[in-house]
Amino acid sequence: MQFGIFTVGDVTTDPTTGRAPTEHERVKAMVTIARKAEEVGLDVFATGEHHNPPFVPSSPTTLLGYVAARTERLLLSTSTTLITTNDPVKIAEDFAMLQHLADGRVDLMLGRGNTGPVYPWFGKDIRQGIPLAVENYALLHRLWREESVDWAGRFRTPLQGFTATPRPLDGAPPFVWHGSIRSPEIAEQAAYYGDGFFANNIFWPRDHFVRLIRLYRDRYAHYGHGDPEQAVVGLGGQVFMRRNSQDAVREFRPYFDNAPVYGHGPSLEEFTEQTPLTVGSPQEVIEKTLTFRESFGDYQRQLFLMDHAGLPLKTVLEQLDLLGEEVVPVLRREFAAGRPAHVPDGPVHGASLRTGARAAATAG
Repeated sequence: MQFGIFTVGDVTTDPTTGRAPTEHERVKAMVTIARKAEEVGLDVFATGEHHNPPFVPSSPTTLLGYVAARTERLLLSTSTTLITTNDPVKIAEDFAMLQHLADGRVDLMLGRGNTGPVYPWFGKDIRQGIPLAVENYALLHRLWREESVDWAGRFRTPLQGFTATPRPLDGAPPFVWHGSIRSPEIAEQAAYYGDGFFANNIFWPRDHFVRLIRLYRDRYAHYGHGDPEQAVVGLGGQVFMRRNSQDAVREFRPYFDNAPVYGHGPSLEEFTEQTPLTVGSPQEVIEKTLTFRESFGDYQRQLFLMDHAGLPLKTVLEQLDLLGEEVVPVLRREFAAGRPAHVPDGPVHGASLRTGARAAATAG
């Protein structure tokens, strides 16, 4: 089981002080947060990709390459790489290069994006979002696995005898998660290729994601990749903690009410009841996160959103201390208890999803 954090990279005014960080401050803060994640024992740091204000992470591989040089074991990922508006050739090359720089500590999450104006900025039509995602990934998948690619499709110029460079490190393409908050077609795509499915369940009620993940698991088995329980699932979540739950609610409320991703909508209490958002003590975070297995089955990766809505960097670092020191050790122990031997571990470079300590012990 892998635990980590993801950032959306928003530049948001702190509602309690009226001050917003500069873009430079926000970019540097994300690096500080990533390094802190490694320091407190987390496994994964993931960044989003956005091309519109109030967000700054327009170049995920640049950020992750910089973080790779300043960390030693942290897995570096994305919480969306836009498969629709990026050229799959450039994705193939950028992430293979990042693999080499980071000695394999790389995977990525592909998504369509949900900001309509971004599509025409890159010469695409949002009404073609699903076909773009399907066609572009079909090409990306081949580019990492074939030395010479001949290809023709609807959305880019043909390729003849094309070789993407550098080649993936050790001949092993980066592990791919397909991220979705609403689309069964993306769950189907993940299942078809035997890739991971990441349900970024930070907005909609749990039942919606239960259905998406059940579809993915069933189709994963249908395509012959293993049992439904062996499908590779990741989940999102949001937390804000203080020692006393009342203090956490009081402190976080103004940030929630003005957050660019969900402010000015349901109340904090309504959102907490219906989504994975947990605002309270570390113990409350532990208890709610452990319920995810009841709904979704054993899964491989849990990422938390913690650095958004104008929260000061000092506060975010305090949150990471609590997460790494008090929450994640308990979650690791509890999630490991009773985990079937045939359920794969979280993906790492060069390791089969069906190998690892538990599988080896079973084979022996």
